[in-house]
Amino acid sequence: MATESIIPILKLDNFLISSPQIAIHDRIAVQYKDALLQKIAETKSKGLILDISAIDVVDSFLVRVISDVASAANVMGCHTVLTGMSPAVAITLAEMDLQLKGVFTALDIGKSMKILQREEMRLRD
Repeated sequence: MATESIIPILKLDNFLISSPQIAIHDRIAVQYKDALLQKIAETKSKGLILDISAIDVVDSFLVRVISDVASAANVMGCHTVLTGMSPAVAITLAEMDLQLKGVFTALDIGKSMKILQREEMRLRD
């Protein structure tokens, strides 16, 4: 059964791009995680860009969901780049001493694409 997400997940070349534009509560976060992982499996994508520029507040649960997505995506052969992080979100992560293992970070989607393209080339060599 397909897992639908109220947050769009777009495919561009070998990569997926998603940018939540709504508040992500726990239930939505779990549905979003499932939808992202299903889309990675369906499309065999090699990279996932999560643009969180519209997210003002993060909590430990949302960070764990992002980390879980990145870990599972990595096992599926898909790198994850988190982009658009606001200073407030970055400060919150640092203050909570939360780490996103296996997640690349970038300032914008253009830099995210370059990271994923570099990783794709590195794996080909």
